Amino acid sequence: MNNWVNWMLVIVGVVCIIVELLMGAITGFDLALLGVALSAGGAVGLFFSSAKIGLFSAGALAFVYMAFIRRWVRAKLSVKNQPSNVDALIGRTGIVTSRIAAHEPGRVKIGEEVWRAELARQDGAARDAGAEITVESIEGVTLRVM
Repeated sequence: MNNWVNWMLVIVGVVCIIVELLMGAITGFDLALLGVALSAGGAVGLFFSSAKIGLFSAGALAFVYMAFIRRWVRAKLSVKNQPSNVDALIGRTGIVTSRIAAHEPGRVKIGEEVWRAELARQDGAARDAGAEITVESIEGVTLRVM
């Protein structure tokens, strides 16, 4: 008679997991992990043939997940936006190796790489070799510098 509660916990837990998978993990796996807690609690209740133990186990597992494990799971699932390749050059400084003037591209050295560069503003002052520049944007393989 008490086992129907435990079976309901198991079934609702499995349904939560399936719904999470069908939604494409949109809840950040919260629904799936709570479903695991419910199913595991129901399984413990079935093992001991006690609805009280099943409900307590499901509640305790859900609490442990929400209080302690959820933050860790969220941190592992979050995507950090880190610029790479040419996007990482925006905002960096470099040294002019070949004069840059309006409508006259030149070369700059950023780190160990030499890049084609032109002035970001065509009405700006020319930059002679040895001047420090800052990358404002990138068009193709040409850096726009200030």
